[in-house]
Amino acid sequence: MADSPPVIELRHVGTRFGSHVVHTDIDLAVQRAEVFALIGGSGSGKSTLLREMVLLHQPDSGSVHVLGNDLATLDAEAAQALRQRWGVMFQHGGLFGALTVKENIGLPLREHTGLSGALIDEIADWKLAMTGLAPEVGAQYPPELSGGMMKRASLARALALDPELLFLDEPTAGLDPVSAAGVDTLVRELRTLFGLTIVMITHDLDLLWQVADRVAVLADGRVVAIGSMAELSHHEAPAVRAFFDGPRGRTAQQQAQQPAVQPAVQPAEPSARQATQAAQAAPPAAQAAPPAPPTGEPPSKPR
Repeated sequence: MADSPPVIELRHVGTRFGSHVVHTDIDLAVQRAEVFALIGGSGSGKSTLLREMVLLHQPDSGSVHVLGNDLATLDAEAAQALRQRWGVMFQHGGLFGALTVKENIGLPLREHTGLSGALIDEIADWKLAMTGLAPEVGAQYPPELSGGMMKRASLARALALDPELLFLDEPTAGLDPVSAAGVDTLVRELRTLFGLTIVMITHDLDLLWQVADRVAVLADGRVVAIGSMAELSHHEAPAVRAFFDGPRGRTAQQQAQQPAVQPAVQPAEPSARQATQAAQAAPPAAQAAPPAPPTGEPPSKPR
């Protein structure tokens, strides 16, 4: 992965809001097809950094390059085209409450492609199934969904345009242990099956150990450490130790270091989330098998 140009590269990024300095001289690079995580304490600038990567905020200094483009130099047309090459799963879903789940998923396709309504609905059904949701969920409205279903529906919409790059903002926050473990498995499968580059913000230690290839730790406006979870577990910086020295950190690390078991259907049992072995089975929606791809011939990456 490191031999190819980075998918995302930040150079000397600085960000401030008035007199409050958020970032000072941030440098990092995300390689193609890796799962890259941003962690840090509250107020460390994780969400601001993600917003700068997706054209929602411009840093005060430095440069942000995404998919070979300097974001500061893009005109409106180029920015719109670039946005169609990534997908974003927002922490609280970000779905439109007045639209059904299927309509939410199909919205990017209706806005940015010339596909027929019937084919868009078929693609939406396929994306629903890819994320483990049953077909009938498509007719529901976001307020009717559980937290886990909301996360999966938001992810399905983020995948609508077959992106090269996927941003996940706290993908397991607020979920019960079984639902969170299902998201872990889903993220791994998306990277394996589609070669996606994934950038995520998370405080979920199980997710970090089980899914992340590399993790950047933010503190005091800087990246204080970067590496795999195994590498970071030996790092002495206080901001890094905070993620490993508590009971949850130790439990997640011990579980991650056990021999890997890859069951055919059920995800690995969560540890730091302290799920019990008697937890109820995953809801039927999570067991839905993906249907065959749409029968039409939509472009693999609509523009």
